[in-house]
Amino acid sequence: MSYWWWLGSAVDRTNLTRELQRYHDAGMGGVHIIPIYGAKGSEDKYLPYLSPQWMEMLQYTVAEGQRLDLNVDMTTDTGWCFGGPEVTPLEANAFVDTKVIEVPAGKTIPGTFDRKSVQALVAFGPDGQCVELNDKIKPDKSVDWISPAGSWQVYAVSQRPSGTQVKRPAPGGEGPMLNLFYGPGMVHYLERFEKAFADYKGPMPRAMYHDSYEYNSNWSPDLFAQFEKRRGYRLQTELPALFGKVTNDRSARVKGDFRETLSDLMAEETLPKWVKWCHAHGMLTRNQAHGSPANLLDLYALADIPETEMFNKDRSQLVSKFASSAAHVAGRRLVGAETGTWLGEHFTGTLGDMKNLLDDLFLSGVNHVLYHGTCYSPGEVAWPGWLFYASFEMSPRNSIWRDVPALNAYVARCQSMLQQGQPDSDILLYWPIHDYWNNNGRLDQKLTVHERQWLEDQPIGKAAGRLWNRGFTFDYISDRQVAQAAAESGRIQVPGGQYRVVVVPECEHIPEPTLAKLLALARSGATVVFEKHLPLDVPGWGNLEPRRTELKKLIGTVALSACADGKCQQAEYGKGRILTGDLEAALAWSGVDRESMVDQAGLMFLRRSFKGGRTYFVANRATNVFEGWLPMAINAKSVVVMDPMSGQTGLGVVRHPQANQSEVRLSLQPGESLVLRTLAKQPASGPIWPLWKLEGASVEISGTWDVKFLEGGPQLPPPFQTRTLDSWTKLGGEEAQRFAGSAVYSIQFDAPRGLTDEWLLDLGKVCQSARVRLNGRDLGTIFTLPFRVFISKLKPSGNRLEVDVTNVSANRIRDLDRRKVQWKSFHEINYVDINYQPFDASGWPLYASGLLGPVTLTPAHNFEPQGTPH
Repeated sequence: MSYWWWLGSAVDRTNLTRELQRYHDAGMGGVHIIPIYGAKGSEDKYLPYLSPQWMEMLQYTVAEGQRLDLNVDMTTDTGWCFGGPEVTPLEANAFVDTKVIEVPAGKTIPGTFDRKSVQALVAFGPDGQCVELNDKIKPDKSVDWISPAGSWQVYAVSQRPSGTQVKRPAPGGEGPMLNLFYGPGMVHYLERFEKAFADYKGPMPRAMYHDSYEYNSNWSPDLFAQFEKRRGYRLQTELPALFGKVTNDRSARVKGDFRETLSDLMAEETLPKWVKWCHAHGMLTRNQAHGSPANLLDLYALADIPETEMFNKDRSQLVSKFASSAAHVAGRRLVGAETGTWLGEHFTGTLGDMKNLLDDLFLSGVNHVLYHGTCYSPGEVAWPGWLFYASFEMSPRNSIWRDVPALNAYVARCQSMLQQGQPDSDILLYWPIHDYWNNNGRLDQKLTVHERQWLEDQPIGKAAGRLWNRGFTFDYISDRQVAQAAAESGRIQVPGGQYRVVVVPECEHIPEPTLAKLLALARSGATVVFEKHLPLDVPGWGNLEPRRTELKKLIGTVALSACADGKCQQAEYGKGRILTGDLEAALAWSGVDRESMVDQAGLMFLRRSFKGGRTYFVANRATNVFEGWLPMAINAKSVVVMDPMSGQTGLGVVRHPQANQSEVRLSLQPGESLVLRTLAKQPASGPIWPLWKLEGASVEISGTWDVKFLEGGPQLPPPFQTRTLDSWTKLGGEEAQRFAGSAVYSIQFDAPRGLTDEWLLDLGKVCQSARVRLNGRDLGTIFTLPFRVFISKLKPSGNRLEVDVTNVSANRIRDLDRRKVQWKSFHEINYVDINYQPFDASGWPLYASGLLGPVTLTPAHNFEPQGTPH
């Protein structure tokens, strides 16, 4: 699927159908409508968001999507995040407003206070006295109170709108962002959509979407009441700990309770109301939890499709695993990803760049890609059409679109495998978020995909990194999710499946109900591992000492003794076992196997299971070739090898060096990925997976290349011939320097004499994708390294090689800006570069384009190693 921006919602039936047909023809599975600001000069065509005319276009789009077998999603707002004209000042993003007033003994409080806006007015004395004064505010707004002996501080707490408006809104969607800590605000917000859909007669969108948390808020109108309901004490009595300058254990605990309450309000009040409304109207939900100050696992798990994202080189598979973990533990089939946002500078990103990002996402558990993205653009608008500023430009107007079907075929093949079966992780890695919350930092500590100290600087991040790098399979789990777990036949059962062990990384604070549940799981037969030591304390301030007593009582039931290796301790606990100490040693004692393929530099994997076997997605993320026996922690009778790039499949040659392990012979070039389908007991039949071995020196295909431009613009350069391959910007003249599109390189050559019938055809450097034909036979589309293909049975003479090469659109955009053509004509932010500065490509160098070679043939043969082809 792809994000689909409607600029000003200036859409019409003719262009909607044409664009949807193009997306279908390119192999996309659907679109996600996001209305945003409009294009200049088209104001008379704008459709106000959710107006009858807008809803009519939505109905038409969803119906056309169904006709073309395309899913259609939409955002429950315009731009991002939730908000708009119906959001009242009370319901809008809000900050707490705190005033501290010094009141000497025997004095009244200076100033006036409005009972309607002051949520708390509390006096604190020199000896810890606390007097709540809200009911002493008089009609004239003065306070009927005189301070007793000593110096007093009076805290006046109210809220103020943060002023944060919906970002990049469409006409009809302008207004303040919603307060996601205030349940009644969400109820009122959804009334607008209820009204808009009341007379809607067409098919509903597949899903509604909530973007990443970019709200500015840390307070709500009913926060004091919600806090007392959840934490069991009045926050009003702890205002110095929450807002004061003293930083101690008490203040850290109160702030931890405050942060947990914010998380609860999103997980229990606001977002569940949105999910319930969507389900009541027959729609799924997609939610990006990251960026919020809440427990990400709980928020992701609320959605039918948890969704993560990665940016440019700012990527973390361990962060993206929070979305996939929530899906796996909660039993959600799909894990989404906003894919390609700021992957690179506009019009310079290649399909190979996108494939590299996709593999990172697949490895982190994503199986439902949503390109970011595509902009609706009327046919009459000159190239490059309407554009969105933060996009990969996955658009029919971008020259790379010609070979997008090959990329989409790769995605479809990967996703078809990664959506089947069940997640297959051994470990549930508990997230001790209270250790993170229990500090004296700012109140709303946001957990973003960019600044990742919340994970990487914490023990859970370090434990996750060790497990990942050592080939252990795991999913994160939250306190709420632990509470839903059960022990069955020695495994931990959660709604999404079974796991072999729960691991608690080094942990200082743990809620006593969570520890009690972990011990109950062990008592019922599960294995629980505590890294280094058992937890030391409970989090929070309310009812502290009784909770500490309960925690100590629980810990006292665990009688640990040293393991034989001295690296960990263990205790038989009911039907199960508890271990502490060195993490990997404890996992070894637990019988958890790791996937040793990661010992090969750069090899990474994602594993799923199905009845009778496992599916592995394996990628070579190194710069070196892997060639040899790939170990898998399973006793496989057969291994089916699948290349998602070409669609080729075959039976792998397998051997069994030891019990519960199989090895399959593979060769993986840098950047390559394969899908392995292991069958535990079932023999498979079919052709053997080819294993190529190069023999002898490479021979360059030389002679005269004919170069003819096929499609693109601004116009087709004249054809040319060359005996030396180089960028067409150097060989094709001035028109070729501004050209974005495709050209065919063709040459006739004789087969090298007396060497072999099988060859590796290597295209050398390609800028940036290539369709290859030999003697009229299609050899496929190649858009990422290595640009090569194995061939056989060349004719002795007169072989014809044709390579259609497509470049990126950078040179064409450069030409427009050099000639000062006014193509950037959008409202709001208009069009910016990756550094959020006004976009200007006039100073760019020319981007190399075409077939740069050298194009070579290397003798090769397909060999069968010792082992069993199954």
